[in-house]
Amino acid sequence: MGNLLKVLTREIENYPHFFLDFENAQPTEAELEVWDQVDSVLQESESILSGLQSYKGAGQEIRDAIQNPSDLMHQERAWNSVCPLVIKLKTFYCFSVRLEKALYSLLTCLTCPPYTPTQHLEKEQALAKQFAEILHFTLRFDELKMRIPAIQNDFSYYRRTISRNRINNMNLDIESEVNNEMANRMSLFYAEATPMLKTLSNATTNFVTENKTLPLENTTDCLSTMASVCKVMLETPDTLLFCMRVMVGVIILYDHVHPNGAFNKLSKIDMKGCIKVLKEQPIDNVEGLLNALKFTTKHLNDESTPKNIRAMLQ
Repeated sequence: MGNLLKVLTREIENYPHFFLDFENAQPTEAELEVWDQVDSVLQESESILSGLQSYKGAGQEIRDAIQNPSDLMHQERAWNSVCPLVIKLKTFYCFSVRLEKALYSLLTCLTCPPYTPTQHLEKEQALAKQFAEILHFTLRFDELKMRIPAIQNDFSYYRRTISRNRINNMNLDIESEVNNEMANRMSLFYAEATPMLKTLSNATTNFVTENKTLPLENTTDCLSTMASVCKVMLETPDTLLFCMRVMVGVIILYDHVHPNGAFNKLSKIDMKGCIKVLKEQPIDNVEGLLNALKFTTKHLNDESTPKNIRAMLQ
């Protein structure tokens, strides 16, 4: 199919096809300001993923400290192991805040009048690519986070120890880095099974709520068209995993902002087709994505969801 992809969209009448070139898209002058802003965030995404991938946790040190409550050496060793990890977790959380702002900027550009969302995606391909890259990163981050239970264990131990030591009036230098308000926000973030996806879902919902004069269809059509693009691009092996993640990401965002969600019969996303192409892949590649559709969507269990769609995700 080559780099230039012709995508047929049954959903968007009056605009039957458009081209997306995710591989070579370059920003036009009109896109450059927003593109630069988003690019400065995306440039850090690989180092964030590397940091998460190398996260080892302080499980043993914490167990030793709990089992030997009066042994100061074990307490200090656990504390000195946990503190650098908490700083790392703060870095990940702060990145999610920047990612949320980047997504908001992209949605503003890709949905504003006078163009339709489909026309935006064709005219502003570099921004569409960045939107896809944000979703790709998000799914990768959450897939990794779900495999690291140490994150919540480490952070829980940190918060318990901080509270205990504050009672004992100990000097806690780390509180200048992670104060109580920051710790509360981080705690809510890491309590989510898929924290980055939750962040983007909230950002998309807030975008719709705060832009009351913008027709809802501008946002939902942008998301459903992206899903269609990715479904067709799944025919190209070299973009397979990228497109699967982006497709699942936009489906989840659509499901959060459309009043009827993504699964009902009137949805502009071919959910049966999307789930089918996911299930045709090796289970190791898609288990996390299927779980994301099962557990982080909003409308899957609605009565309006066809039984065959629900059965496909059992």
